[in-house]
Amino acid sequence: MSETLKSAMLTSTPVPVMVAGIAIIATRCISVLMLANELGYDEMANFVHRSAQAWDSTLIFIASQLIFLFELRCAFTLMRGSNRGRWGYVAAQLVVLLYMLMASVGWIYPEIFSISGESNAQIIHHTLQQKLPDLLVLLLLFVPASSRAFFRSR
Repeated sequence: MSETLKSAMLTSTPVPVMVAGIAIIATRCISVLMLANELGYDEMANFVHRSAQAWDSTLIFIASQLIFLFELRCAFTLMRGSNRGRWGYVAAQLVVLLYMLMASVGWIYPEIFSISGESNAQIIHHTLQQKLPDLLVLLLLFVPASSRAFFRSR
């Protein structure tokens, strides 16, 4: 194989990493569009207004927007081969999962982003079901040998 082709193969992004990055971007952007479509303009404005009523609700709302932007940034950086983007996405998922579990069980107030259920086991089950797509993305970033080699070489 020629040296040019070898260097091109070494610098190209592996398919699992590219799929994971695109999946992060697509799921986040589509979820925002679906939420906006479901709520409509009046309910979105009402949600933002309700979130701004107390400092703790405002803080959680701003943190959710920052995590959204952080996840998008991680997706773009991990597609370029940055290991920090990969681990940043892991950290963001852990923070989101912990907040959702604690808010849904009732340990943290306000419960802006919580999941309702009849028992704690059902709440945990529903929360973990909602995080399955993110788990699959994490598997794409950490399990295939091409993904591990891509981030090790950078």
